[in-house]
Amino acid sequence: MKILTVSFLILVMMYGQLHADNHLVAKNKIKLNLDDTSEVILKGFIAPVEYTQYNFHVEWDALANFAVAEPEKQHSASVFRAFLPDAAVAVGDLWQVEEEGALALLKQLSPNPRFNLDINNGDSYGLWACLRAYNDKFAEIVFRIHTEFVLNEGRFTPSQFKGHLLIDRMNEKVVSFKMYVPEGVLNFDVGWDKLGAIDVGYCPQIELRTETQIVLSDTEVGASITQEEAEREMVLRFYKSEQINWVSLEEALEMMQVQQKPVHAISIDGPLADEAC
Repeated sequence: MKILTVSFLILVMMYGQLHADNHLVAKNKIKLNLDDTSEVILKGFIAPVEYTQYNFHVEWDALANFAVAEPEKQHSASVFRAFLPDAAVAVGDLWQVEEEGALALLKQLSPNPRFNLDINNGDSYGLWACLRAYNDKFAEIVFRIHTEFVLNEGRFTPSQFKGHLLIDRMNEKVVSFKMYVPEGVLNFDVGWDKLGAIDVGYCPQIELRTETQIVLSDTEVGASITQEEAEREMVLRFYKSEQINWVSLEEALEMMQVQQKPVHAISIDGPLADEAC
């Protein structure tokens, strides 16, 4: 069993105006499309849960036996239209992923996904995609989705699903696709109705992907932003806390002296920027 020690993270916020980072440079817009007659084979993986704080993965059968519904499935390319924008977009532009297509893919992992999360403070809902890079031949879309799976006697909520979709622009086909729950000390939480209680834990792999995995490198594209920039833009669509200019305690104390402003110290025991808490 994985042994976990949760340390308290001290975050310091200075008084001041909230602001979001946005250093994206305007680019030419492109239109993306897919040939609906083509097919895409996805492999699905859910590894056994390795850890929960209160041992739910041992005592609760549905969580102990949580496994992929369909290890391999052939999808129509039309399903992946859910990840395409309706209009022409530039590098760095964001749009919402259509729920119907995303649900069709998530059901390969577990049969009862939903987007209205059981615990939602108002900033948990969302399915966002971003054009990260393109050249004459290919376009790469990255995305972030918040969802949860209804289990027998409860629900399973991953921290997030992130991923990418690589499109052959000339032939309008899916070249590569991956949707997965990132690793982390904790990367999901669960609610067990029988006990009326929640737990947090770690699962090493929850993933859907094509056999071929290709990501465009910066040297291969004519227009791009980094993966980090794309992820930053998407997380800002979810959490207002990410708009805060967070600084270290040491830096805050220095700023306090210079600006003659008070410091607010906040102690938390979980992440602010995903659903694993």
